Amino acid sequence: MSEKLNLKYDEDRGTYYEEVEVERHDCDSCSCGGCQEDEKKVVLKKIEENSGCSCGHCSVDIDVTKKEPEEDSKKNLNNLGKRFTEDQIEIGSITIGALLFIAGLIYSGNFYIDLILYMTAYLILGFEIIQKAVKNILKGDFFDENFLMSIASIGAIALGEYPEAVGVMLFYRVGELLQDRAADNSKKSIKALLNIKPDYANLVVNGESKRVSPEEVSIGELILVKPGEKIPLDGKVINGSTAVDNSALTGESIPTDIEEGDKVLSGGINKQGLITIEVEKEFKNSTVSKILDLVQNASSKKSKTENFITKFAKYYTPAVVFLAAAIAVLPPLIIEGAEFRDWIYRGLIFLVVSCPCALVLSIPLAYFGGLGAASHHGILIKGGNYLEALTKVDKVIFDKTGTLTKGKFKVTKVVGFNDYKEEDVLKYAAYGEAFSNHPIGESIKDKYGKNINEEKIRSQKELAGFGIEAEIDGKKILVGNRKLMDRKDISINEEIKDQGTLVYLAVEEKFAGYILIKDELKATAIETIKSLKKLNIKKTIMLTGDNESTASEIGKLIGIDEYYSQLLPEDKVRILEDNLNNGEGKTIFVGDGINDAPVIARADVGVAMGGLGSDAAIEAADIVLMTDEPEKLVHSFKIAKMTRKIVWQNIIFALGIKALVMVLSTFGLAQMYQAVFADVGVALIAVLNSVRILKIKL
Repeated sequence: MSEKLNLKYDEDRGTYYEEVEVERHDCDSCSCGGCQEDEKKVVLKKIEENSGCSCGHCSVDIDVTKKEPEEDSKKNLNNLGKRFTEDQIEIGSITIGALLFIAGLIYSGNFYIDLILYMTAYLILGFEIIQKAVKNILKGDFFDENFLMSIASIGAIALGEYPEAVGVMLFYRVGELLQDRAADNSKKSIKALLNIKPDYANLVVNGESKRVSPEEVSIGELILVKPGEKIPLDGKVINGSTAVDNSALTGESIPTDIEEGDKVLSGGINKQGLITIEVEKEFKNSTVSKILDLVQNASSKKSKTENFITKFAKYYTPAVVFLAAAIAVLPPLIIEGAEFRDWIYRGLIFLVVSCPCALVLSIPLAYFGGLGAASHHGILIKGGNYLEALTKVDKVIFDKTGTLTKGKFKVTKVVGFNDYKEEDVLKYAAYGEAFSNHPIGESIKDKYGKNINEEKIRSQKELAGFGIEAEIDGKKILVGNRKLMDRKDISINEEIKDQGTLVYLAVEEKFAGYILIKDELKATAIETIKSLKKLNIKKTIMLTGDNESTASEIGKLIGIDEYYSQLLPEDKVRILEDNLNNGEGKTIFVGDGINDAPVIARADVGVAMGGLGSDAAIEAADIVLMTDEPEKLVHSFKIAKMTRKIVWQNIIFALGIKALVMVLSTFGLAQMYQAVFADVGVALIAVLNSVRILKIKL
């Protein structure tokens, strides 16, 4: 089938699409599910991927016409002008309505003149609200704030209370305007974060730079980044040096010095010199792309409190509407001498007070503000549900390497046994680790410092959690931990007392020596553990594959409550599950490597280190710490607790004021202006209270 679709500007891709011709060929054998997908969704996906379905059984041919940049700019200017006009109309109509309302209050002489002034003001202020109420009623949505305000004001007019009717609409419109402005301000940090998306990349082709879309650059190609430009893709600097502003990514205000050989993340801003970068990740897998995806999807994962408020409003609003009707009708029928006019007025006041705007608006806004505050400090939280879960955590489990320590290993000692010299031990170990990307292997190769002749390596096999088995120069080599030696029945008769990470070497099934490697603690590791205890975290645990002596040394130094050493990846999962099933609170796991991904995914809240962290760990995590500093975890707890505090302040304040005015209105002790304050005024105060989370100091 063929269909014409008009697609609007897509902010995620930064492109306009128009008149996209789609040809689809359905089949019965499609395993990807693409043939059954919604037409428009498939079209968008295929434009992005520019390919057929992943299974290869069906295909989509696309003819895309992009608008010129000049047209984009014109459209943006037109939209800006339109938006500016809408703001003017909003403020202008409120101002005119307010002036007519004041004129009616001041004049108050002739009934017909008063009626004209008040009704004109009412139509100017209330027409849009009544129109929305009618539209929603036709859709079956009876009980929203537009309906409540319309009924209350029309009822006041029916009773001849014209000033009350206009006052309801005026104060409601003013309150809505102020709420919208406050809400927009609270979203600025999220919007600012979305501005990190690069617009272009300077691709080097035949020695010259060509401006292209970042999506068009492939791994291994070279790009130039000039001073003042955003870094469009992740990669390694191969020429030049500069300082990079990563504040939008990590929240760190001090630029990072970058030299040849250093890795850079997309989204940072080049502050000084011209640099050439070798691209290591495609745009869809780059840091900036993942951050944009995390931020844009964060608000879709609501907390339990947000979900409760949404459900609460669905039942609460109809209930109070019927209760208001009962207040208006039943007392005059039951109580002798009661007048319908008086009780209808009380019912109308009750109706205005009952609107749950303060809760429905301010609670999600508080969580949105919490997510924004976290992102401003380099903490990406994937949803309000995880922000809320942080307030219930009582156990934090850390991986050691790359989380509490820097993950930058250094060989400090080489010891040979059984006629093997230090240089022999180092050489065999370096050849064994030749194809390894593990930091320990890299440190051994750095210490060896010579070129490795790969022709001498006949075979090499990595044994997860143990080490490496290889054949080098016709000799069988084992490089790994003590468990590898025990597994292969390699006898180690020597008593080794060195403290640190020990890498053992065996040649031809005979112990040849060991290499001592040490890893530095991160600067904030000790303070992080202390701060967590101050935040009433009951237990901190460290997991590591290192030996007992290394784990003990690190554990005592940082003040950890428990530690487990010589662990395989499956051991970490088992220990985590034991802690998940033991206790009422939630458990966090903080890690960075590929081996940590299963544990991160299994935890109540999984936290990944974003800079050193692997793609798998970041994908599995619920929270990503962009600076790799454990102290950011403490900041996460503080933001979560502040957010929850503000949420409950709003709930108690809003319900308390509403309940008070409802009771007063039932007994005839409240006026309409008090009802408007209990609705719009309380909502505005709750919104402003929610915005405070953006100002939190850590």
